[in-house]
Amino acid sequence: MMKIDGHTELIFHIGFPTHSFKSPLIYNPYFEKEGINAMVVPMGCQAEHYPAFLKAAFQLTNVRGALITMPHKVTTVGLLDAVSPAVKVTGACNAVKRDRQGRLFGDMFDGVGFVRGVKRKGFDLTGKRVMVVGTGGVGSAIAASLAAEKITAISLFDVNSAACKGLAQRLVNEYPHIQVNTGSNDPDGHDLVVNATPMGMNEGDPLPVDVSRIAPETFVGEVVMRNEMTAFLLAAQKKGCSVQTGSDMLFEQIPAYLEFFGFQNTTPEVLRSVALLG
Repeated sequence: MMKIDGHTELIFHIGFPTHSFKSPLIYNPYFEKEGINAMVVPMGCQAEHYPAFLKAAFQLTNVRGALITMPHKVTTVGLLDAVSPAVKVTGACNAVKRDRQGRLFGDMFDGVGFVRGVKRKGFDLTGKRVMVVGTGGVGSAIAASLAAEKITAISLFDVNSAACKGLAQRLVNEYPHIQVNTGSNDPDGHDLVVNATPMGMNEGDPLPVDVSRIAPETFVGEVVMRNEMTAFLLAAQKKGCSVQTGSDMLFEQIPAYLEFFGFQNTTPEVLRSVALLG
């Protein structure tokens, strides 16, 4: 059983609601296995209280850092002293720590985890045409990381057209050689299609795109982790598509988080072997 004492360091996982949080079931068994005196603790914080809470949390002397999730990833950026290039492109942040200068520093790992998972499955992104549906924090991060992989074109879609166009402009500024399209969620003609919306978290949610328009050779990815295989992934798999689950993305990004927080590194395989996800 994990020992909690006066030396235990905390990583807060801050978001709302907390019922779908998986990180405590992965990090904490890993910390216990490796004898690391640290713990990830879920913190349910609603939007109106979040700015004050984040600042207060980092006044505690045994806080190693914070994992940030919905609905706070975008808000976080304006609360920090310094951010990584990934945060600048995405306009969102999902990890915060105090750096050596004592500044609150933020980074974004959603895109890194997604891309590492896709590449591990043997999908070469060079020259590909990709689609990302949902341009909030996670969608923006995935789009930025995909753009860094020498893709040819990216299509973005979101019901919030202003957010979609904002991300498109930031991508054009950073990666002028890539064709950026907005305004349609038709997946036809794309080599990779990603659902980066919350659609699929609840039973009966509509599918993010018309799966009948997806070709069998298309790679399909998902960010929702409520169920391992969402209705969207099951429909894509039925068409013959290779797929990546939300938990695949999660396990791929955790080694990058551990490094960010100053812990020893590990592999997705080790994390999966100890995780208590059921």
